[in-house]
Amino acid sequence: MENYYPVDAVIPSGENDAMERERVGQLAILVGTLGLMLVLIGLFPTITGLEPKSGIGVLQILVAFGGLTLLISGALLFSKIMFYPHQRTNLAQQIGVRLSLTGLLMTGAAGLADVLGFGSHAPDSEHQIVPVLGKWQAFGMIIGFMVASLGVIIFTWMGPSATDDPANN
Repeated sequence: MENYYPVDAVIPSGENDAMERERVGQLAILVGTLGLMLVLIGLFPTITGLEPKSGIGVLQILVAFGGLTLLISGALLFSKIMFYPHQRTNLAQQIGVRLSLTGLLMTGAAGLADVLGFGSHAPDSEHQIVPVLGKWQAFGMIIGFMVASLGVIIFTWMGPSATDDPANN
């Protein structure tokens, strides 16, 4: 069966292999760190010097969600490049990637529930209530992030072992 993941790109083997893996690993750490910074800016905008306002706005939710997406993507890329550089992903790792994406989808849906129209504070035409991030939405975002993190853990732990490689037999 053909593997369709772009993280399975072939890294050239030889003398430069370790250097290339290290560079890509550093890039993955950079992406994850940028994601973490965006999450912090989205959740606590006062660290950038902006004046605090009541509630959490849609832009804050989008920035935090974008940061979580970068954080999970950086973690998956780092795990693939540094732990399993020349090995194809197995079924358990593919499930881990899909679980991570499902967790990110849950996070986005929970955070933007009011904007998408299925939240409890959906804006209506009469009163124009501003969307609010309620406690259940925040709980849903946390659960979604935990599911995405579980997907990264599954991807990392369930990789092929050295005894699974037919070249070693």
